[in-house]
Amino acid sequence: MSDLAPHDRQVLAAVAHDWAAAMVSNDPARIADFMADDWAIVSESGISTREQFLSFVESGELTHSSFRLVGDPRIRMHGDSAVVTARITNTAHYKGERFDADEWTTDVFVRRDDRWRCVLSHITPAART
Repeated sequence: MSDLAPHDRQVLAAVAHDWAAAMVSNDPARIADFMADDWAIVSESGISTREQFLSFVESGELTHSSFRLVGDPRIRMHGDSAVVTARITNTAHYKGERFDADEWTTDVFVRRDDRWRCVLSHITPAART
């Protein structure tokens, strides 16, 4: 693991915050701009592809009214890849049902054409104390 230059840390932290803002926009094109073509998300329900996720957003079946990083993300650089881990709180509606989530999210980013694109996201519910 290489040390992160302050510039890289700032860029990746900004990407994480900008992606959160894109999620609340509920705009599939804006959300997709942060994802690699082969992006997937792993959650308690299994693995979903980029196409599946974006189709839920496009249809309106999945919307977010809030999506917020709690604290500073943990960022680790590995060459042209980076792992960004953060606690996220969000409020979503899926097929008309409201969900409030407090989750740990790990996103794997790769630098392609001088832009960071997420290739994999993994979410885990935060422990309730």
